[in-house]
Amino acid sequence: MKVVFVEIGMGVDLHGQDVTEACVRACRNAIQHNSMPGLRSFLPGQDINNMVVSVRLGVPADADKVDIAKVKSVFPYGQVRVEVVPGGLLCSSGVVLPDKGDRNDLVYIVNAAVEVGYEG
Repeated sequence: MKVVFVEIGMGVDLHGQDVTEACVRACRNAIQHNSMPGLRSFLPGQDINNMVVSVRLGVPADADKVDIAKVKSVFPYGQVRVEVVPGGLLCSSGVVLPDKGDRNDLVYIVNAAVEVGYEG
C-alpha cells in the first residue's frame, strides 16, 4: 500500500464499557477535521473507491468484542481494513452509573491510527 497520509484519533466510552463505541469515536476523531480534495488525483482511475483505508486500533480490553463492521461503517469510501492490537488505556470514572449501563467504573480509551492510500 502506498500511504498518502496518516490520521490519529482517540475515542472514549465513559460509561457502559462499550469497546466498540470507543473504537468508533476514535475513528471519527481521526477523520472528522479532514477534507481530501486532491486525493482522487493519486488514486488509480481517479476513483475514490480505489482508496485503501487501513485502521489500527489500540484497545485496552475486550478486543474480541469489537464490532469490526460497525467500525468500518465510519468510513464512507474505499476498501477498509481494521486491525485490533493491544493498546489504549483503562482508568476509573470514579463512579458506577447503572442507568448508563455501567457494569463497573472502567473507562475505555482507544487510540486509532488511520492510514489512507492506495494499492500500487
